[in-house]
Amino acid sequence: MIKLLTGKQRSFLKGKAHNMDPIVQIGKDGITENVIAQVDETLEARELIKLRVLNNSLYSAKEAAEELAEACNAEFIQAIGNVLVLYRENNEKKQYNLPK
Repeated sequence: MIKLLTGKQRSFLKGKAHNMDPIVQIGKDGITENVIAQVDETLEARELIKLRVLNNSLYSAKEAAEELAEACNAEFIQAIGNVLVLYRENNEKKQYNLPK
């Protein structure tokens, strides 16, 4: 169940993601079951992740973000160039106290 984030929360998460390195790369094979599983596990562990869409991929960053967000029940935070940021709250191991 996705709860929509406020603009303030989205800005907070963009700031937190700024210095992160992309963890997952989406290449010429696109969004496979393995990529979805990897993103899902990483979101579970970190809540906020940065991904890179390689130039040989058939996806734009925004297309990949929307598809992955839906597949992993996550929130699409932003896409800049070929880098995108996803967030999914982990109620057991919260890492970010979002502003109200």
